[in-house]
Amino acid sequence: MALLSVEDLRTHFATSAGTVRAVDGVSFTIGRGEVLGLVGESGCGKSVTSLSIMRLVPSPGVIAGGRIRLDGEDLLAKDAEAMRRVRGARIAMVFQEPMTSLNPVFTIGDQIAAAVQAHGGGARRAAWERAVETLELVQMPSAGDRARDYPHQLSGGLRQRAMIALALAPGPELLIADEPTTALDVTIQAQILDLLRRLQAERGMAVLLITHDLGVVAELCHRVAIIYAGRIVETAPVASIFDEPLHPYTRGLLRCLPHPSRFGQPLSSIDGAPPDLRQTAGRCRFAPRCSHAIESCEREDPPLVERKPGHFVACPVVPL
Repeated sequence: MALLSVEDLRTHFATSAGTVRAVDGVSFTIGRGEVLGLVGESGCGKSVTSLSIMRLVPSPGVIAGGRIRLDGEDLLAKDAEAMRRVRGARIAMVFQEPMTSLNPVFTIGDQIAAAVQAHGGGARRAAWERAVETLELVQMPSAGDRARDYPHQLSGGLRQRAMIALALAPGPELLIADEPTTALDVTIQAQILDLLRRLQAERGMAVLLITHDLGVVAELCHRVAIIYAGRIVETAPVASIFDEPLHPYTRGLLRCLPHPSRFGQPLSSIDGAPPDLRQTAGRCRFAPRCSHAIESCEREDPPLVERKPGHFVACPVVPL
């Protein structure tokens, strides 16, 4: 049985101009110890999917339907108190920008110790020691001293390490990493990716990696789910996605990547723009941007179909 199973998840936002279907029928699974990359453009529903799993969707957003099961338990059926016990202890999240996620008026050590105590970590002294140990685990230099620092006293890379330590301290089964290397320079990005790879392997955690960077996916992930306009359009093992992408959107994303064979040539782009998420029902969301679209693409929203073992795609144009 999968550790995490998301089935037909729908998260909508009511606005004065209509209902925005930010996530509209997303389904995927993550096995124990597996790293799944959730990939797509900005605004395609990646972060809303992660916030839905954590039951942290901001108002006026609501989870309008579907199931989210953690080890067989339906998280959407839990009350707020029961969900608080799950959040942090069993599922933890690393957010895009640690400066807005860490509390500026408490030291790094205090925040990690509080997370440990909130999930049965014992006395204050033991929780503080666990906080320092976790900072050492994420290779924070001079961990004991840094534990007494406030977030603003750390660099961006060290803040991200502190955020990872805060997420890992209670010992979660699943880590959700939402664009964990955004806004970091390339050297620090590589260090953070190496850190996540090592920690995942040592702890055997499942990881949901949310990113728009296919290079990061190639480094860390076992499988990939490509999301477009609130729907999963392709999911496959990493090697299959890079060697034989099937959906036109996935192919477009890969063509946007720099490649030595195209040195000196302009980067490719996908023509058009993502659809209005208030008006997506009843057709393939990618059809207006797709040069391969056929008549049925305008009438039907294609389901994910297994075209070869473990490789699913939502496109009627792809041959069986």
